[in-house]
Amino acid sequence: MIKNYRTLAGWGVVVAATATAVTATIGATAGGPVNPQPTGPQARPTAGQEPKTQTEPRSAERRRIASSVLGKDVKYTLTALRSRTDPLAASVRLQVFTFDNGTWRETDRALVGEADSWFWFPLTGRHAVCAFSTSSTQPAPVAVSMLVTPSVGCSPTANFRVDNGRIVPV
Repeated sequence: MIKNYRTLAGWGVVVAATATAVTATIGATAGGPVNPQPTGPQARPTAGQEPKTQTEPRSAERRRIASSVLGKDVKYTLTALRSRTDPLAASVRLQVFTFDNGTWRETDRALVGEADSWFWFPLTGRHAVCAFSTSSTQPAPVAVSMLVTPSVGCSPTANFRVDNGRIVPV
């Protein structure tokens, strides 16, 4: 029994020495300079750029969410414009183009709803356009309904009339 006790005592010493050695080894290999603290709020400097704070305005991100071409000379587009001040807000822009001399030229643009009154992620996700109706009659009616959020559903229809390339709210 004493022999076993000595063996266990010896193992205890070995285990303690091993644990101490491991701790010392981990401390030695993981040592080095401490991690630097951030210099500013939300600062993530990258190569060649200064840190940007959250209060600086962003460049306008835009995404085309619908387009309709009537014949060969008239095109309507709906574009989501991300807010420069609120990353979750967006605006929707309706544009009218005419095809002239081999290029599409914008003839008019109008906001659908108020500026920054939409949510960016539902607007740029699947099923964002509930209704986008265009016609080639004069004056051309345009109807737009967008997804507010998946839980709220679609917005009321915004109706426009296009007279000779100019957008008129109805």
